[in-house]
Amino acid sequence: MRTVLYILTTLCVIGLAFWAYRENYATQKALSDTDNLRAEIRDAYSRLAVLRAEWAYLNRPDRLRDLAEMNFDRLNLLPLHPDQFGQIDQVSYPPLPELPLLEITDGIDVSSMEVAE
Repeated sequence: MRTVLYILTTLCVIGLAFWAYRENYATQKALSDTDNLRAEIRDAYSRLAVLRAEWAYLNRPDRLRDLAEMNFDRLNLLPLHPDQFGQIDQVSYPPLPELPLLEITDGIDVSSMEVAE
């Protein structure tokens, strides 16, 4: 009986060692994947910062003004005048849809309190 107990204990220790070995490598792989994802996120943020800087550089008002002046004839641009803008009361908004009136046919009392008359 003692031999069977020793064999079972040895098998349990071997099984637990195998399980711990597999968990250790699974944890290391998960940590490695996490580090890779964090590196990709850092790279994406740095690319985004560069793109934002390029966008800000390309949309400078003086650069856009120079481009508009260079391409004025080709684009058929016209200068803006104050009389080109309308007043707020000249804006025609679409009419609001008329909502049908709903009639209450069967009223339901949702209160447990009596109504004082």
